[in-house]
Amino acid sequence: MSENAEPPALCLDCGARPNQRPGNACPACGRRRIIRHAELDSLTIAHIDCDAFYASIEKRDDPSLADLPVIVGGGVRGVVTTACYIARTYGVRSAMPMFKALKACPDAAVIKPNFAKYSSVARDVRRLMEKLTPIVEPVSIDEAFLDLAGTSRVHRKTPASALAGLQREIKDEIGITVSIGLSCNKFLAKTASDFDKPNGFSIIGAAEAKSVLAKLPVSAIWGVGAVLARNLNADGYMTIADLQRAEPSALARRFGEIGLRLSDLSNGRDRRRVSTSRETKSVSSETTFNTDLSDPDELRSILWRLAERTSARMKEKGFVGRVVTLKLKTADFKTITRRQTLQKPSNLARVAYDAAAPMLAETAKGRSYRLIGVGYSDLLTDWNEAQNDLFGSGDDRLRREEGAIDAIRRKFGDDAIALGRSYAKKPVVLRTKDNDGENDE
Repeated sequence: MSENAEPPALCLDCGARPNQRPGNACPACGRRRIIRHAELDSLTIAHIDCDAFYASIEKRDDPSLADLPVIVGGGVRGVVTTACYIARTYGVRSAMPMFKALKACPDAAVIKPNFAKYSSVARDVRRLMEKLTPIVEPVSIDEAFLDLAGTSRVHRKTPASALAGLQREIKDEIGITVSIGLSCNKFLAKTASDFDKPNGFSIIGAAEAKSVLAKLPVSAIWGVGAVLARNLNADGYMTIADLQRAEPSALARRFGEIGLRLSDLSNGRDRRRVSTSRETKSVSSETTFNTDLSDPDELRSILWRLAERTSARMKEKGFVGRVVTLKLKTADFKTITRRQTLQKPSNLARVAYDAAAPMLAETAKGRSYRLIGVGYSDLLTDWNEAQNDLFGSGDDRLRREEGAIDAIRRKFGDDAIALGRSYAKKPVVLRTKDNDGENDE
C-alpha cells in the first residue's frame, strides 16, 4: 500500500468494504461504524469477550431492566458477580462486596445468579464461534480466543469480515453484545478487546504494537495483578514503556521467569498458540457462609467435607497433586492462602485434610471467617507415572478405604456415609463452589 493510499476499511454494521475517506458514512448502510487499519486483512488471532455477560442476559430476558443499573450477585453477604455498564458508572465492579456495591449504587436492581441459564447462553455463543473456526480456546464462560488463519477460503471473506459478521449474528440471534480484539497474537488481541466496550471492535497491528502498548499502565499486561503491579511500581515501572526500556536480564534478576515474560509481552511478543485444549492447573472447593465463623471445630468439620469434595473430583479426573492449598476469607474480605508441598503426590481426602488442618489452626486463632476452601495444585495427569510414588506406603490403605466410601456414595448419594469429623454442627451455608483452575499461559 502506498503512503497516500487509504488503509482498507470495513463497515461493522453491514459488512461493506467502503473505500471513501475517513469520516464519511458507509455508502451501503449509511452508518459510520467503520473500522480502518493497514493490517485489517492480514491479522488472524481474535479475542472475543461478552459484554457484562450475566447482566446483559438478565436485561435481555427482562426489558424493564434495560435502563436500570443491574447487579448480578450473591445477596447482602455475597459479592458482585457482574455489573452492567450503567452500574459501573457508579463505581460498582466485579468481586466487590455487595454491601459496598449497594452503598455506591443504592437504586440498583440486584439479581441472584442463574448459572444454568448463563451456561446455556455461553454454549450458544460458542456454537456460533465454531462456525467460523474449529480453533476456539475458551478462557472463561464469557470469553475465548479464535485462530482464523486459513479460514478465508472457506468463508470467502477475511477474518476481520467474518468476525464482524459473528458480532452481528450474536447480537441478532442471542440478544447480547460482544467486544472483539484482532491482532497477530493472543496478548495483543486480548488487550485490543478492552479498548472499545461494549459492542466494540479494535485492532492492534504488529507494526504499531510497541507504541500502542507503551502508554498503558503495567497493570494492563495480562496476568499482572494488584500485588505484582505494586511491586513493579515500587521499582519505578509505572507504564509498559518503562518495561520496554528495561533490560530483559534486569527484569529476570528481579522477578525471575515472570520478568522475562513481562519483557516479551511489553514489547508485543507472545508465542502462545490458540489451543482447543486447556490444561487444568488446580482442583479446589470452597464454601461461603451466611454468618462469619470462628469456632475451630466447625471450621475443621467444613474443611473435611471440602477435602472430600475436592478429592472426589480429583479421582474422577484422574489427577494427583503435589501441593495442597488452604484458602480463607476474613470478615473484612481479606483473602489468605497457605500452601503445603507434599512429600508424595496424592488425591486423597485425608491427605488434603491433614495438610490443611495445621495451616488452619495456625492461621485461624480466634479470627472470624466468611469463606474457607481447600484444593490440590501442581497436578500430574500421568497416573501410571505417579502410582509407584503414590501407593508405596500407608496411602494404599487410605486409597482402599476412600475408594469403598466413594463407591457407596456414587450408588446411594453423598449423604449415604460420613466419617465422625463430618458430624459437627453444620453452619448456614450461602454457597459451595468447585473450581478447576486452568492454564492461561
